[in-house]
Amino acid sequence: QVQLVESGGGLVQAGDSLRLSCAASGPTSSIYSMGWFRLAPGKAREFVASMSGFPTGTYYANSVKGRFTISRDYTKNTVSLQMNALKPEDTAVYFCVALRRFRPTDAIKSDPDWWGQGTQVTVSS
Repeated sequence: QVQLVESGGGLVQAGDSLRLSCAASGPTSSIYSMGWFRLAPGKAREFVASMSGFPTGTYYANSVKGRFTISRDYTKNTVSLQMNALKPEDTAVYFCVALRRFRPTDAIKSDPDWWGQGTQVTVSS
């Protein structure tokens, strides 16, 4: 079973930057795509960003496009999310997710196979 552990959450002010990281362990060779979801109070969970392996593909939610950047280190089995120009509406628990090989690339946006425990990001105004 793949395990995902997030780090890097915290409390920041609007306009600040924050970087989230996620480390995968276990049978990591079964991972094709990695990404992030978020869950804000009173809202449905929201896909944020993902990056797949080969062939490479990157997706972003419209709400974060231009402000957030996803990256992967395939040698270390990690995925990071650089969040710039943070807004109070970015406040949420951020979850690292992963998709197994041989599934459709965009399945990570709706039905990832593995989830981390989540890390809180709070943006004050």
